[in-house]
Amino acid sequence: MVYKGRTYPTKRKDGYRSGLEARVARELEKSGYSYEYETTKVPYTQPAQGKKYLIDFTLGNGIAIEAKGEFTSADRKKHLLIKEQWPDLDLRFVFSNPHQKLSKKSKTTYAGWCEQHGFLWARGAVPESWVREPKNARSVQSIKQIKQTQSYKGGKIHDTKRPDT
Repeated sequence: MVYKGRTYPTKRKDGYRSGLEARVARELEKSGYSYEYETTKVPYTQPAQGKKYLIDFTLGNGIAIEAKGEFTSADRKKHLLIKEQWPDLDLRFVFSNPHQKLSKKSKTTYAGWCEQHGFLWARGAVPESWVREPKNARSVQSIKQIKQTQSYKGGKIHDTKRPDT
């Protein structure tokens, strides 16, 4: 899909935008955990323009997860702005290859960038330890605030009987 000159991945038949997102969803479902997929758009301001970022996965404990294959310069700038503007939002990354270099000339990897900027990251799947973390009340409150400001009603809610604790 092309919007305002930019290409966005369209959703696949399984409802996800990438194979990695579909794999993360399957792993969460297999583990029996509740999650939301693309139900929360985070408003943030780029210098001189308002933008919105759609969180890939939101866990019940307040952890927001972005599943990334390619991690572009624009993605990195966006996430730094979000971190600055929503400091209580617990945003983490799942990379298909966290050891990929940011560019051909860079020595920094996706994982290294996350560590430099205080983001937690994982390779290929959401770690069980993230799902089992206690509720982060400040991040949950940030997500509630964000949802109150949005008009977006898309996404999926996957709920299980297994408690999120």
